[in-house]
Amino acid sequence: MRTPLKPTAAAAATLLALTTLTACGGGSHGADAKDGNIKIMVGGLDKVIYLPARLTQQLGYFKDEGLDVTLLTEPAGVQATTSLVSGDVQGVVGFYDHTLDLQAKGKQVESVVQLAHAPGEVEVVSRKAAGDLTSPKDFKGKKLGVTGLGSSTDFLTKYLAVKNGVPTNSFTPVAVGAGQTFLSALQQGSIQGGMTTDPTVAQIVNKNLGKVLIDMRTPEGSRQALGGPYPSSSLYMNTDWVNSHKETVQKLTNALVKTLKWMSTHTPEQIAAKMPADYAQGGKQLYAQAIKDTLPMFTKDGVMPADGPATVERVLKSFNPNLKNATVDLKKTYTTEFAKKAH
Repeated sequence: MRTPLKPTAAAAATLLALTTLTACGGGSHGADAKDGNIKIMVGGLDKVIYLPARLTQQLGYFKDEGLDVTLLTEPAGVQATTSLVSGDVQGVVGFYDHTLDLQAKGKQVESVVQLAHAPGEVEVVSRKAAGDLTSPKDFKGKKLGVTGLGSSTDFLTKYLAVKNGVPTNSFTPVAVGAGQTFLSALQQGSIQGGMTTDPTVAQIVNKNLGKVLIDMRTPEGSRQALGGPYPSSSLYMNTDWVNSHKETVQKLTNALVKTLKWMSTHTPEQIAAKMPADYAQGGKQLYAQAIKDTLPMFTKDGVMPADGPATVERVLKSFNPNLKNATVDLKKTYTTEFAKKAH
């Protein structure tokens, strides 16, 4: 592998946004051939929770399906969703919970591949604040980091607060992104804690900047914190586009499910070795550890867990005014049609 690069956050974002896989598929691809590149926005390409997107590219599985795929990146899932709704991209690799939120706002979006059945998120507390921030019951009066306002980290933070009797207006969510911007906010005291993912979590612990308060990287951790499986990372797309481009969606699904199966039979070190060297900001060993800690969140087949959507609806309705009194048709927020065919 190349020597890890140390780009600035802005430079890294620019580099990632330009990352492209172009596979010139020969032969006939039916009606989908005229569609050109498929653009997929990822809510943070270098986050381990979204690792399958870039790993599929690295393994050449999009190319094997005859697809031209461009992966773009935004620091938070809520920004990625905006790109989908505005028509800038055909799909988003982000959290499934946005499909419910969008349906309540009159937008029909569905998960076509469910990459994960646990959030992969961790609530951390800074070393300085660890004495008086020992559980979500202590959120009152605190500044808590989230990737972006209206993001899934924001959603989950509010749920943990409400579940523990803390009103959502009694603490301050602060949009600090992930990676170096999150680390700096924690170190400088502009937040006392926050919700983030690997590899940021691994760096916080390794640098002794803070400690883990709530760990939702496993199905067990998800059940303990949220009361059930919480399907998170997924490929979601506008339902109208899915219905009119089924061949392309099936190919995308085939590639991603193949990656999930590959991940389930390889070690964290082998997975890390396939990823771009500059993703290992804390070094190869720490990056492999971050992958190991997060691997349990991923599905092996891309199929939505049967009881997952109901957990997400219950969590969102506990604090989200848009959803509290709305009737959500969960069956329209996901499909298992393509993942089951990929088997």
